[in-house]
Amino acid sequence: MDKDPDNEIGPKKFTRRTMLATGGSLAAAQIAGRIGMRGLAATLASGTALAQSTKPNIVFIVADDLGWKDVGFHGSDIKTPNIDQLAEKGGRLEQFYAQPMCTPTRAALMTGRYPFRYGMQTAVIPQGGTYGLALDDYLLPEMLKEAGYATAASGKWHLGHADTAFWPRQRGFDSFYGALLGEIDHSTHKSANGNADWYRNNEAIEEAGFDNILFATEAVRVINEHDQSKPLFLYLAFTSPHTPFQAPKEYLDRNSHIADESRRAYAAMISVMDDGIGRVVEALETRGMRENTLILFHSDNGGVVDAFFAGESDVKGKLPADNGPYRQGKGTTYEGGTRVVGLINWPGKIEPGSADGMMHVVDMYPTLAALAGATPGKNKPLDGMDMWPMLGEGKPSPRTEIVYNVEPMTAAVRQGDWKLVWKTTLPPKVELFDLSKDRSETTNLADQNPEMVKTLQARVIELASQMSPPLIMQDAVRLLLHSDTVLPDAAEMFNVGD
Repeated sequence: MDKDPDNEIGPKKFTRRTMLATGGSLAAAQIAGRIGMRGLAATLASGTALAQSTKPNIVFIVADDLGWKDVGFHGSDIKTPNIDQLAEKGGRLEQFYAQPMCTPTRAALMTGRYPFRYGMQTAVIPQGGTYGLALDDYLLPEMLKEAGYATAASGKWHLGHADTAFWPRQRGFDSFYGALLGEIDHSTHKSANGNADWYRNNEAIEEAGFDNILFATEAVRVINEHDQSKPLFLYLAFTSPHTPFQAPKEYLDRNSHIADESRRAYAAMISVMDDGIGRVVEALETRGMRENTLILFHSDNGGVVDAFFAGESDVKGKLPADNGPYRQGKGTTYEGGTRVVGLINWPGKIEPGSADGMMHVVDMYPTLAALAGATPGKNKPLDGMDMWPMLGEGKPSPRTEIVYNVEPMTAAVRQGDWKLVWKTTLPPKVELFDLSKDRSETTNLADQNPEMVKTLQARVIELASQMSPPLIMQDAVRLLLHSDTVLPDAAEMFNVGD
């Protein structure tokens, strides 16, 4: 019997090194191994054959404040069929960690370094913030661009807005479309102070439409116009389901089974994002790019369950996010704030199932660099690790430690299954959890395990010695010490008398 040409050159024999080094007729054979001779014939007929780069396209999708349980594949009442399909056919990252808040997570992704090393560890960049992601860091899009990638960003930036040097076009992206700040009205595209926050490249623009629909439309445009002789790095950063909880009527109607008004709007925002992801996948398939595209999806932090961390919008009542079994949410170093929804999908390269080893968002930088054939060197020393052996080869995670955060007054670190949460403000508080038995962090074992507490505290002190002061605190001091004198209203002064 003749060998099946679809199986003769299979993905198991198609290594990363050969993928990055091949061309010409060998590339054709390898493409056939990935998509089969019938798929190759269709690609040839479409005119996009072999002009495609053999380096993988990378579509990196980030949700904003998405609760761990608020996707279908985690058992939610919110339907997310497109996200679920990527999870079903790819790897579910069930111990994937981000930073407790938005700006720090995005900084960690772009640098491969923990934010405490460069002052981004505390809170987010506020509207009045003058700082941004350090200009001497060599960012992920810069590295990929140098490796031959076309780079595009659509969505939320939130890594610096006060100086154009911080903006995406100056940090490695060929194109940018979206918002620079952290929170906008989803329909008017205005920030909390009423100023418009909507850009194409370096130019402020006015445009009608629901922001997350527009972000996906831009991503589809980038894919449709992409020159496939180059690989593509597309960063799609939704503002769903961040406050304010708003959505078009058709999406609210789709979620009418949810009685609570806030959760219905929150769910509708997730539906908008899920539809957008479906449109992106469809565009990749239409262009014949899907088989050679790695799709990553995760939230920037856990869902917000405390109004203090909800942003500047007015929120009332119980917040709608659901972090499942994990304690608390956004803004905290407990699992609910840092263990987030995550998945990775690449047909023929990622086996379906759960990739259950520890992984942190800083690991994305070296992992993608290796897959892209990029040569790190301009970057500063990385905290991230190449996770492809776990993701693509089924090996255990090389990571044995998670640094949740290190700030002047609080820190959290995990080694193995032991996790320390240490608050040094008076009165101080030390918590120790065994996550193998207590993923909800309900039982503090610090008193029963003083040696483990001592070991993890020593690690925190070691890390703290490498810490840069939080930039937001420096900005706050500047504003307080150098702001104008505040006096009563002149009419009040006139009427008070001597």
